[in-house]
Amino acid sequence: MRRVKLHEELDRASDDYESRPGFRWSETWNEEWLVVVTGEPTLRSPSGEQRLRPGDVVCFPAGPDGAHQVRNDADEPTRVLMLSTLRSPDVVRYVDSDKLGTRPGAREDSLNFVRPAAVGYWEGEA
Repeated sequence: MRRVKLHEELDRASDDYESRPGFRWSETWNEEWLVVVTGEPTLRSPSGEQRLRPGDVVCFPAGPDGAHQVRNDADEPTRVLMLSTLRSPDVVRYVDSDKLGTRPGAREDSLNFVRPAAVGYWEGEA
């Protein structure tokens, strides 16, 4: 049996939380789970959009198939519980804005990059 460390976070989804560009993301190494506590958030995933209800549980596997965005289109507050395996290091792909985010473990080294601005492996090396 393999043991994994879980991280949990209780979030309130709101309209401004969703409005940031490139919010749909997938993680290279981490699996995430969403549990709807209250409200009816909208889930956007590779299979389309769907309205979730309290008690719904959704698994986002690591990799492109796990790309997701959760937003609140309703007037009532929405609360979701997010669980993650929280493995480090990780690389996050922001699908809509074509960015990558490095998550090596140290917060100061968690950086985001626009993929078209990437440099070659040897660029800047002596």
